[in-house]
Amino acid sequence: MGRWMAVFGLVAAVGNLLAQEASVKPGINDQFRKPDVKAFVERFEGESREIFEKREAISKASGVKPGMVVADIGAGTGLFTRMFSREVGPKGQVLAVDIAKEFLEHIEKTSKDLGMVNIKTILGDDASPRLPEGSADLVFICDTYHHFEYPKTMLKDIRSALKPGGRMVVIDFIRIPGTSRAWILDHVRAGQDVVEAEISAAGFRKVSESKGILKENYIVVFEKADK
Repeated sequence: MGRWMAVFGLVAAVGNLLAQEASVKPGINDQFRKPDVKAFVERFEGESREIFEKREAISKASGVKPGMVVADIGAGTGLFTRMFSREVGPKGQVLAVDIAKEFLEHIEKTSKDLGMVNIKTILGDDASPRLPEGSADLVFICDTYHHFEYPKTMLKDIRSALKPGGRMVVIDFIRIPGTSRAWILDHVRAGQDVVEAEISAAGFRKVSESKGILKENYIVVFEKADK
Protein backbone atom coordinates (compact mmCIF):
# COMPACT_ATOMS: atom_id res chain seq x y z
CA MET A 1 0.00 0.00 0.00
CA GLY A 2 2.80 2.36 0.93
CA ARG A 3 4.54 1.63 -2.38
CA TRP A 4 1.40 2.53 -4.36
CA MET A 5 0.91 5.71 -2.36
CA ALA A 6 4.45 6.71 -3.23
CA VAL A 7 3.79 6.00 -6.92
CA PHE A 8 0.58 8.04 -6.86
CA GLY A 9 2.41 10.88 -5.15
CA LEU A 10 5.13 10.82 -7.80
CA VAL A 11 2.57 10.84 -10.62
CA ALA A 12 0.76 13.80 -9.02
CA ALA A 13 4.01 15.69 -8.61
CA VAL A 14 4.96 15.11 -12.23
CA GLY A 15 1.48 16.18 -13.32
CA ASN A 16 1.75 19.42 -11.37
CA LEU A 17 5.18 20.08 -12.84
CA LEU A 18 3.91 19.53 -16.39
CA ALA A 19 0.92 21.77 -15.69
CA GLN A 20 3.13 24.70 -14.77
CA GLU A 21 3.38 27.29 -17.51
CA ALA A 22 6.80 27.91 -18.98
CA SER A 23 8.08 31.48 -19.29
CA VAL A 24 7.34 32.86 -22.75
CA LYS A 25 10.24 35.33 -22.54
CA PRO A 26 12.71 34.77 -19.70
CA GLY A 27 14.42 37.91 -18.44
CA ILE A 28 11.88 40.34 -19.89
CA ASN A 29 11.38 41.90 -16.44
CA ASP A 30 14.97 41.99 -15.23
CA GLN A 31 15.13 45.79 -15.56
CA PHE A 32 12.30 46.09 -13.04
CA ARG A 33 13.90 44.03 -10.27
CA LYS A 34 15.39 47.18 -8.77
CA PRO A 35 14.46 50.08 -11.04
CA ASP A 36 15.86 53.61 -11.03
CA VAL A 37 12.53 55.34 -10.42
CA LYS A 38 13.73 58.81 -11.44
CA ALA A 39 14.98 57.49 -14.78
CA PHE A 40 11.70 55.69 -15.43
CA VAL A 41 9.66 58.80 -14.58
CA GLU A 42 11.60 60.66 -17.26
CA ARG A 43 11.08 57.76 -19.66
CA PHE A 44 7.41 56.99 -18.97
CA GLU A 45 6.17 60.54 -18.38
CA GLY A 46 7.99 62.40 -21.12
CA GLU A 47 6.36 64.22 -24.02
CA SER A 48 8.25 62.05 -26.51
CA ARG A 49 6.32 58.96 -25.38
CA GLU A 50 3.15 58.39 -27.38
CA ILE A 51 1.31 56.95 -24.37
CA PHE A 52 2.02 60.06 -22.31
CA GLU A 53 1.11 62.45 -25.10
CA LYS A 54 -2.25 60.72 -25.67
CA ARG A 55 -2.97 59.94 -22.01
CA GLU A 56 -6.25 61.87 -21.87
CA ALA A 57 -7.63 60.15 -24.97
CA ILE A 58 -6.49 56.77 -23.63
CA SER A 59 -8.21 57.39 -20.33
CA LYS A 60 -11.44 58.33 -22.12
CA ALA A 61 -11.29 55.25 -24.34
CA SER A 62 -10.84 53.05 -21.26
CA GLY A 63 -14.30 53.89 -19.95
CA VAL A 64 -13.34 54.70 -16.37
CA LYS A 65 -16.34 56.03 -14.41
CA PRO A 66 -17.00 57.43 -10.93
CA GLY A 67 -17.36 54.76 -8.26
CA MET A 68 -15.41 52.11 -10.16
CA VAL A 69 -12.66 49.92 -8.76
CA VAL A 70 -9.89 50.01 -11.36
CA ALA A 71 -6.83 47.75 -11.26
CA ASP A 72 -3.83 49.32 -13.01
CA ILE A 73 -1.62 46.31 -13.68
CA GLY A 74 1.95 47.29 -14.43
CA ALA A 75 1.30 50.68 -12.87
CA GLY A 76 4.94 51.71 -13.16
CA THR A 77 5.45 55.31 -12.05
CA GLY A 78 1.71 55.81 -11.54
CA LEU A 79 0.82 57.95 -14.55
CA PHE A 80 -2.59 56.35 -15.10
CA THR A 81 -3.05 55.41 -11.45
CA ARG A 82 -3.21 59.09 -10.53
CA MET A 83 -5.43 59.94 -13.51
CA PHE A 84 -7.88 57.18 -12.64
CA SER A 85 -7.89 58.26 -9.00
CA ARG A 86 -9.47 61.55 -10.02
CA GLU A 87 -11.91 59.87 -12.39
CA VAL A 88 -13.27 57.20 -10.04
CA GLY A 89 -13.72 59.82 -7.33
CA PRO A 90 -14.06 59.38 -3.56
CA LYS A 91 -16.46 56.44 -3.90
CA GLY A 92 -14.11 54.55 -6.20
CA GLN A 93 -10.68 53.01 -5.79
CA VAL A 94 -7.57 52.39 -7.86
CA LEU A 95 -5.48 49.29 -7.21
CA ALA A 96 -1.94 49.98 -8.41
CA VAL A 97 -0.22 46.67 -9.17
CA ASP A 98 3.45 46.24 -9.99
CA ILE A 99 6.29 43.77 -9.42
CA ALA A 100 8.68 46.56 -8.36
CA LYS A 101 8.24 47.77 -4.79
CA GLU A 102 10.22 50.90 -5.71
CA PHE A 103 7.48 51.91 -8.15
CA LEU A 104 4.80 51.26 -5.56
CA GLU A 105 6.64 53.34 -2.97
CA HIS A 106 6.85 56.19 -5.51
CA ILE A 107 3.12 55.89 -6.19
CA GLU A 108 2.34 55.97 -2.47
CA LYS A 109 4.45 59.09 -1.96
CA THR A 110 3.14 61.02 -4.97
CA SER A 111 -0.44 60.06 -4.17
CA LYS A 112 -0.06 61.22 -0.58
CA ASP A 113 1.48 64.49 -1.74
CA LEU A 114 -1.54 65.06 -3.99
CA GLY A 115 -4.04 64.11 -1.29
CA MET A 116 -5.26 61.02 -3.14
CA VAL A 117 -6.66 58.61 -0.58
CA ASN A 118 -8.41 56.16 -2.92
CA ILE A 119 -5.25 54.45 -4.17
CA LYS A 120 -4.04 51.11 -2.84
CA THR A 121 -0.75 49.54 -3.94
CA ILE A 122 -0.36 45.78 -4.44
CA LEU A 123 2.95 44.00 -4.98
CA GLY A 124 2.35 41.41 -7.68
CA ASP A 125 4.75 38.83 -9.01
CA ASP A 126 5.75 37.37 -12.38
CA ALA A 127 2.80 34.96 -12.45
CA SER A 128 0.01 36.83 -10.66
CA PRO A 129 -1.22 40.36 -9.94
CA ARG A 130 -2.30 39.09 -6.50
CA LEU A 131 -5.63 40.85 -6.72
CA PRO A 132 -8.51 39.71 -4.49
CA GLU A 133 -11.16 37.64 -6.24
CA GLY A 134 -14.04 39.70 -7.64
CA SER A 135 -12.43 42.98 -6.62
CA ALA A 136 -12.26 45.00 -9.84
CA ASP A 137 -14.74 46.52 -12.28
CA LEU A 138 -12.01 47.31 -14.78
CA VAL A 139 -8.46 46.05 -15.35
CA PHE A 140 -6.10 48.37 -17.23
CA ILE A 141 -2.95 46.95 -18.85
CA CYS A 142 -0.86 49.51 -20.72
CA ASP A 143 2.39 48.47 -22.44
CA THR A 144 2.54 45.64 -19.92
CA TYR A 145 1.01 42.59 -21.58
CA HIS A 146 4.24 41.85 -23.45
CA HIS A 147 5.93 41.76 -20.03
CA PHE A 148 3.72 38.88 -18.87
CA GLU A 149 6.16 35.97 -18.58
CA TYR A 150 3.30 33.61 -17.79
CA PRO A 151 0.29 34.99 -19.71
CA LYS A 152 -2.03 32.01 -19.15
CA THR A 153 -1.54 32.15 -15.40
CA MET A 154 -1.79 35.94 -15.28
CA LEU A 155 -4.98 35.99 -17.33
CA LYS A 156 -6.52 33.28 -15.17
CA ASP A 157 -5.91 35.38 -12.04
CA ILE A 158 -7.02 38.61 -13.75
CA ARG A 159 -10.26 36.98 -14.82
CA SER A 160 -10.82 35.80 -11.26
CA ALA A 161 -10.20 39.34 -9.98
CA LEU A 162 -12.84 40.85 -12.24
CA LYS A 163 -16.43 41.18 -11.15
CA PRO A 164 -19.11 39.55 -13.36
CA GLY A 165 -19.24 41.52 -16.61
CA GLY A 166 -16.01 43.30 -15.71
CA ARG A 167 -13.83 44.68 -18.49
CA MET A 168 -10.13 44.63 -19.33
CA VAL A 169 -8.36 47.27 -21.41
CA VAL A 170 -5.20 46.13 -23.18
CA ILE A 171 -2.84 48.63 -24.80
CA ASP A 172 0.30 47.28 -26.40
CA PHE A 173 2.70 47.72 -29.28
CA ILE A 174 1.71 46.96 -32.85
CA ARG A 175 4.19 44.29 -33.93
CA ILE A 176 4.34 43.73 -37.68
CA PRO A 177 7.55 42.37 -39.23
CA GLY A 178 8.78 44.70 -41.94
CA THR A 179 6.69 47.59 -40.60
CA SER A 180 7.34 47.99 -36.85
CA ARG A 181 10.64 49.46 -35.75
CA ALA A 182 13.46 47.12 -34.74
CA TRP A 183 13.12 47.76 -30.99
CA ILE A 184 9.50 46.59 -31.02
CA LEU A 185 10.28 43.49 -33.08
CA ASP A 186 13.06 42.54 -30.67
CA HIS A 187 11.35 43.49 -27.40
CA VAL A 188 7.70 42.53 -27.99
CA ARG A 189 7.15 38.79 -28.39
CA ALA A 190 3.78 38.75 -30.18
CA GLY A 191 1.50 40.79 -32.39
CA GLN A 192 -2.09 41.81 -31.74
CA ASP A 193 -3.59 38.69 -33.33
CA VAL A 194 -1.67 36.40 -30.98
CA VAL A 195 -2.47 38.56 -27.95
CA GLU A 196 -6.19 38.58 -28.74
CA ALA A 197 -6.17 34.80 -29.27
CA GLU A 198 -4.50 34.24 -25.89
CA ILE A 199 -6.97 36.52 -24.13
CA SER A 200 -10.00 34.96 -25.82
CA ALA A 201 -8.79 31.48 -24.85
CA ALA A 202 -8.58 32.65 -21.22
CA GLY A 203 -12.29 33.41 -21.02
CA PHE A 204 -12.63 36.93 -22.39
CA ARG A 205 -14.66 38.39 -25.24
CA LYS A 206 -13.48 41.33 -27.36
CA VAL A 207 -16.05 44.12 -27.23
CA SER A 208 -14.35 47.10 -28.87
CA GLU A 209 -11.19 48.55 -30.36
CA SER A 210 -10.22 52.22 -30.48
CA LYS A 211 -8.42 53.20 -33.65
CA GLY A 212 -6.81 56.47 -34.66
CA ILE A 213 -5.69 57.44 -31.15
CA LEU A 214 -2.25 55.84 -31.21
CA LYS A 215 0.21 55.12 -34.01
CA GLU A 216 2.47 52.51 -32.44
CA ASN A 217 -0.03 50.92 -30.07
CA TYR A 218 -3.47 49.34 -30.26
CA ILE A 219 -6.26 49.75 -27.70
CA VAL A 220 -8.62 46.81 -27.25
CA VAL A 221 -11.35 46.29 -24.65
CA PHE A 222 -12.39 42.82 -23.49
CA GLU A 223 -15.21 41.63 -21.27
CA LYS A 224 -15.14 38.77 -18.82
CA ALA A 225 -17.14 36.04 -20.53
CA ASP A 226 -19.12 33.23 -18.96
CA LYS A 227 -17.37 29.87 -19.25
